[in-house]
Amino acid sequence: MSKIIYNRIKAVLAEKGKTNKDLANALKIAPETVSSWCTNSAQPSIKKLFEIALYLDMEARDLLVSAKKR
Repeated sequence: MSKIIYNRIKAVLAEKGKTNKDLANALKIAPETVSSWCTNSAQPSIKKLFEIALYLDMEARDLLVSAKKR
């Protein structure tokens, strides 16, 4: 069974030329936390999702995968 992808954080970081470590430093969190978001093994809180969107200069909703596309 394939893993369900809930967020696009990894893809957006790549599109913006940023790394997991860049995001971790900006949010003052452990790089392992960002890694777990990027692999979709964990999800950020709504508050963190908005902080990520602010850092990446985009809308929070654009970091999520649409349920309709699954």
